[in-house]
Parts: sequence; C-alpha cells; structure tokens
Amino acid sequence: MKFGKLCIAMVLTMVMSTCAFAADINLSKSSSLNTIVKNGELRIGLNASYPPFEMTNKQGRLIGFDVELGKEIAKSMGVKVKFVNMDFDGLIPALLSDKFDLIISGMTLTQQRNLKIAFSNPYVLMGQGIMVNMSKEKDIRLYRNLNKPEMKIVSCIGTTGEEAARKYLPKAQYKSFDQPSDSAQEVISGRADAFVYDLHVLEVLQKRMGGDKTFLLKEPFTFEPMAIGFKQGDPDLTNFINNFLFQFKNDGRYERIYSKWLLSNKWESLIDG
Repeated sequence: MKFGKLCIAMVLTMVMSTCAFAADINLSKSSSLNTIVKNGELRIGLNASYPPFEMTNKQGRLIGFDVELGKEIAKSMGVKVKFVNMDFDGLIPALLSDKFDLIISGMTLTQQRNLKIAFSNPYVLMGQGIMVNMSKEKDIRLYRNLNKPEMKIVSCIGTTGEEAARKYLPKAQYKSFDQPSDSAQEVISGRADAFVYDLHVLEVLQKRMGGDKTFLLKEPFTFEPMAIGFKQGDPDLTNFINNFLFQFKNDGRYERIYSKWLLSNKWESLIDG
C-alpha cells in the first residue's frame, strides 16, 4: 500500500515537473529577447530633444549618450539597431503597442511608470534643477522661493520635471510644453519665470540659449534614477539587460561614453546652435 502511494506521488511529481519545464520553454520562446535575436533587429524608442543623451547632429543623425548605449546593447545581442524618434509622452504607449522593444530616452524610473512597464537597474542618477529668468535673480535662491501664486512655471509634458513642478510648487501657475527648447524659450523671453527640468539638460540649454537672460539653481531637489524601459513579464530580457549593464559599467565602456557626453562639451560643435 505504501509502495503504491509512493509510486503515485512520484508520477505526480514527474507530471508537475514536465508541465513546469514546458511552461519554462514556452516563456522563453515568447520572450522579447528571443524575438529580437530571431528578427536580427533591436528597436529603441527615444525623444531626440534631450541633449546630451539623445539629439540630432548637423547631418540629421542621432547622437548622444543613450544612442551609444543602445548601439552597444544591440552589438551585444548580435543584431542591428533601429531608433524610433517620437514625443516623450508617447513613448510608454508606443512600447505597450509594440512599436519598439526598449525605451532608452533619459527616462526616470518612477513607481507610477513602473506600474505600466518594467525597468532595468539604473544607469545614470539625475535630479531636477531650475532655469530662472534673470529678472528674478535677487528673489529666487531656492526652489521653494518659486512656490507663490504670482510665479509662472513651465516644464515638459509627461516628464518628471512636470511632476516635480506640480508636487513641490503647487501654489505657482504651471504650463507644459512638448519640447525642452520651447520651455526654455518661455523663460528666456520672460513669459515664464522658471523652467523645472533635468539639471544636465538645463545646463546645456542655459549655455546654448539662455546666455545672460537666465541663471540656474544647480542644486538638484529630487533624486531620479534613469533606467531602460521594456514590457512587463519578460524575465529573460530583464536578465539580459541587467547583466549587460553590469558588464558595461565595469569594462571601461561606460566610463568612456560618460566622459564623452557628460563630462565634455566637445559634442556641442556637432549640433546646430
């Protein structure tokens, strides 16, 4: 009797193991990683108005930190890379509708976004800074000084700059724009008092557009890890991307492109002024 029960238990265990193995095989076959390798192409979504992470040069070609990062990922997969340029607020819906495989576009990993898509481990740490019209130089020393009903604040739709403006400056008037350059121009012209956005990008815009008409609050007032976005429910792709980033950060490539795009301004000569 005991022997019979043991045999039944062994059979059930074998059946369950076989089902689990079959499920693992099906999961692997349905992975985006498997599809990318099979198709020979990695599709990456970005918004090419975010220097020095992604932008177009004078010849109209995409360049920047994230562009090089994307090319390195495709190279590690042994496939070609295709970049899809679109407005930032459309990136997550486009990813979910299979317009591309990854988002590499200076996107901050937030819990709200993480409810919709999956993220890799962070690859750059960012924070929000503020570009302020020079007429406010004597009055604005901290971001809190902008939290007044008479202040006009701008940022870009769908970004963490917009979230930070609404969260930390709720008393101020707020207006959003599609592109960072449009928001910057509002402050430069005096139609707005301040532009809340990622500090690295503000430093570029202030230098290229702001001149003596604006100044920066350079102390970041938020903590924002930037990460690679992809669809949820794909452990194989998650594993590959995170292992790639670990290798990339420790074999000299990360340091090279970080120095090229974030510690140097030589790239500025490659784009229109």
